[in-house]
Amino acid sequence: MVRIKRGDLVKFIGCDKYQINWGNNDDPNKLLKIGEKYIVTNVDVRSYHTKISLEGIEGRFNSVCFDTL
Repeated sequence: MVRIKRGDLVKFIGCDKYQINWGNNDDPNKLLKIGEKYIVTNVDVRSYHTKISLEGIEGRFNSVCFDTL
């Protein structure tokens, strides 16, 4: 398992409604483009999932919707 950390470059791979709803995350599909790269500004590790924030993007997203680069 790869741990995402602040400053990492990640690629958005898409997110389904279950991944969004798990832990009440924001919907990245409305804001991000699949295949685009983003810089992680904050990481919030929870019991069963991790929320990340991205540079210049409002919201917190489920980390499973991203690949680390």
